[in-house]
Amino acid sequence: MIALLTGQLVYRTPEQIIIDVAGVGYRLQIPLSTYYALPEEGKVQLQVHTHVKEDAINLFGFSSKVEKDLFILLISVSGVGPKLAITTLSHIPSEDLALALSQGDIPRLVAIPGIGKKSAERLVLELQDKATAYAVSAAITPTDGHTSSAANFHQDALSALVNLGYKEASAKRVLVSLQLPHTSPLEEILKAALQVLLK
Repeated sequence: MIALLTGQLVYRTPEQIIIDVAGVGYRLQIPLSTYYALPEEGKVQLQVHTHVKEDAINLFGFSSKVEKDLFILLISVSGVGPKLAITTLSHIPSEDLALALSQGDIPRLVAIPGIGKKSAERLVLELQDKATAYAVSAAITPTDGHTSSAANFHQDALSALVNLGYKEASAKRVLVSLQLPHTSPLEEILKAALQVLLK
């Protein structure tokens, strides 16, 4: 299975690209978000998902691993094929999609072409827990490459919850109610807080 391609970009449209890798041209279907991230020409590297059907092998390219992982999550849901998954990623940024799924934001999902209310509810039901992990990861990614000290974990947790769309006052109340020690790992604090907020 092809998982990553690095080569020269020789052709691109909003729907697909062709990459020349050592003289072999690979055609990849892409979402708009990846199209916007590509240069007009030159060397590129894309995450790739190889989708095998009875009558075809299709390659799907993504500018980031998170985008690829969300695509794989989407097509794991009954009734969601690669075409709808690509459409979804074309109409909503990866971080916003993960957030909408984790928070059960049905109206946000229904706004995506091809997704009705029943489909949105099924996506939330099957992907909410997995999507929450992606949303939390995006919210707590350090910008300076350093891990926060234990004393700042509660403040970092509050910041992450606010970034995930929760009101600061509500997030503070939940964090206080948890009564966890300040030396608790950030992941543990966030997991406990989200269990309360998602009820």
